[in-house]
Amino acid sequence: MKLHVSMTGINRVIIPNATAAAVVRSRIPGRTLFLLLLVVAIVFSSLFVRTAFLVLESAASCSSPIDCIGWRLMGQADTSQKLTEELMQALVEARDADSYGGRLEGSFLSFEELVEEMTSKRQDIKAFAFKTKAMLLKMEQKVQLARKRELINWHLASHGVPKSLHCLCLKLAEEYAMSAMARSRLPPPEHVSRLADPSFHHVVLLTDNVLAASVVISSAVENAVNPEILVFHIVTDKKTYAPMHAWFAINSIKSAVVEVKGLHQYDWSDEVNVGVKQMMEIHHLIWSHNYNNLKEEDFKLGEHENCLAALSPSCLSLLNSLRIYIPELFPDLKKIVFLDHDVVIQHDLSSLWAMDLNGKVAAAVVNSGCGDNCCPGRQYRNYLNFSHPLISSNFNPEHCAWLYGMNVFDLEAWRQTNVTAKYQKWLKLVSMSSNLDSIN
Repeated sequence: MKLHVSMTGINRVIIPNATAAAVVRSRIPGRTLFLLLLVVAIVFSSLFVRTAFLVLESAASCSSPIDCIGWRLMGQADTSQKLTEELMQALVEARDADSYGGRLEGSFLSFEELVEEMTSKRQDIKAFAFKTKAMLLKMEQKVQLARKRELINWHLASHGVPKSLHCLCLKLAEEYAMSAMARSRLPPPEHVSRLADPSFHHVVLLTDNVLAASVVISSAVENAVNPEILVFHIVTDKKTYAPMHAWFAINSIKSAVVEVKGLHQYDWSDEVNVGVKQMMEIHHLIWSHNYNNLKEEDFKLGEHENCLAALSPSCLSLLNSLRIYIPELFPDLKKIVFLDHDVVIQHDLSSLWAMDLNGKVAAAVVNSGCGDNCCPGRQYRNYLNFSHPLISSNFNPEHCAWLYGMNVFDLEAWRQTNVTAKYQKWLKLVSMSSNLDSIN
């Protein structure tokens, strides 16, 4: 500080830097400085916490925490890109590998189990990809198995529902119980003698479908040149006997004779009863064998039609099985025409009884749509397993299977050659000696 003194007094006082200090103090007050220091402390504390969090989070996944902190602090876009690349690489490796560890048994049943496993053991992305693949593959197998079983069950249900109308059968059963006309004799007493007369043309149906039987008989009579010589024999089961009898008693066919007979009305020998029981047991075994094989195979619709056909409930039908016992059902007849209930007659059938079978047991129809050759799926090879020596040494795989929708049977030749006993013998041999392996 400098003082200038004169005779009149002090003229001026010079104080170096005093003015600058006063200006600084006036521009930055103490309150502002305190706030500034507080903000700096908060920023540094937040930065410290963030840094510590990144170090702990990246310690398990980064080889160098410093490097990991560096690229995470620099930008989140780089983090996402690296994670995406690692995940894509793990997914590609999982896709190219057969399975995780070569097994699928240890795969998880739910996403929650997978997350719990990964978090508890802190496994890497590659392990996550492989285990996720194993879980998805197992789930996909379950879905495919469910779809396969669904197709099989739909097939069984569609064939298992009776073709006859339940309401109609119930109504006819009520009519049979309440109406004397519905219980009237079939055929009338004056026509009973025709049932065993060889001069008449005898037609046999084994069915439990009332409407189908009516269609077959009505179409045959309508197209017959001499319908008065036709005699129809309907054999049905016990539950359908009353509705079937009531229908043809109420809707009688004037120009032909119709007989309705239930299986419970036959008095067979013990030998026949035992044979039928054994045959049904074998058919049940064959059905179960095909069903179990079909569940184990990779089912595809169109490739397992033979197995599906063998699973049809009609294969377990007693009426279908009794076709081989037709000579026992009609011991007084010599020649018959057998019709299935799903046919409609469009021409006169009288020429069939005049056909000379040359000592053969049956005359049948082959599928004429393929000319002289067998249609695909109609050869013996499509029904029997010719890898079995018992089959290959006795049957020709190229022979064509015949249709049973319409057949002419010489019952006398049938009895002489004992076809029924031979059928039972082969059925036992095929099913027992090969443990059902000869049935496709």
